[in-house]
Amino acid sequence: MQFDCSLSGKWVELLKQVAPDLTQVAVLRDASSSAAIGQFAVIQAVAPSLGLEVSTVNIGKSGDVDRGVTAFAREPNGGLIITSGPSTVVHRDLIVSLAARHKLPAVYFDRTHVVGGGLMSYGADLVGQFRQAANYVDRILRGEKPPTCRYRHRLGTSW
Repeated sequence: MQFDCSLSGKWVELLKQVAPDLTQVAVLRDASSSAAIGQFAVIQAVAPSLGLEVSTVNIGKSGDVDRGVTAFAREPNGGLIITSGPSTVVHRDLIVSLAARHKLPAVYFDRTHVVGGGLMSYGADLVGQFRQAANYVDRILRGEKPPTCRYRHRLGTSW
């Protein structure tokens, strides 16, 4: 899946809007995910302009999530940003429950976290993208010429 990392900057802005007293954010990320690395770079670039300090919680196992979020929650005025990656999907319910238990405002990369009880998300509508893809395939199979596109380079990836 291709991910536009510039969306990550909006996560920081939204979190600061809903929790203006925020001074620090913990970024939950799967360090093995290349998308999470790019997202974290954007978050680091945007956060200082909003007066936020950034730390990471690298997750892989559920114990990592629990320990990392619990330790971060001991400090006041914190919030969470959950990046995309296999571990953040696998541990979705745990992450959402920890954010609620510790009263940490959190923004997620995908709406499924919000459906599961999370505060807010900002990202692509994947179901809508799949529906559009099926429509394009149908039109092409019926003889329509596929659209041409120009590749743009942004944050080290073509999209």
